[in-house]
Amino acid sequence: QVQLVESGGGLVQAGGSLRLSCAASGRTFSSYSMGWFRQAPGKVREFVAYIIGGGGSTRYVDSVKGRFTISRDNAKNTVYLQMNSLKPEDTAVYYCAADTTVGVVTSESTYGYWGQGTQVTVSS
Repeated sequence: QVQLVESGGGLVQAGGSLRLSCAASGRTFSSYSMGWFRQAPGKVREFVAYIIGGGGSTRYVDSVKGRFTISRDNAKNTVYLQMNSLKPEDTAVYYCAADTTVGVVTSESTYGYWGQGTQVTVSS
């Protein structure tokens, strides 16, 4: 079992950057694939990025490709989401998610463990 705690959200102007962190409990963090999702007001939660346990494979939703980078430090039990060139449409609550067996990486149902979320607000 793993517990996830996100941090790093905040208010930023369009074009700015933020780095989100997700700290995980437990001793087997490297065995968990990790995902970032986001939910904007009035919208369904959507997939943002994914990284496999060893860090060698990533995937992104098209709208963030070239702007966001997911990475992980297994020694620190932490996954990151570096967000550059932020746009107002990136405003949402961002959640990290984890599981040891991930099927469809873009699907919420694939992940059994979720953090509480961190708010990102991008002003125009």
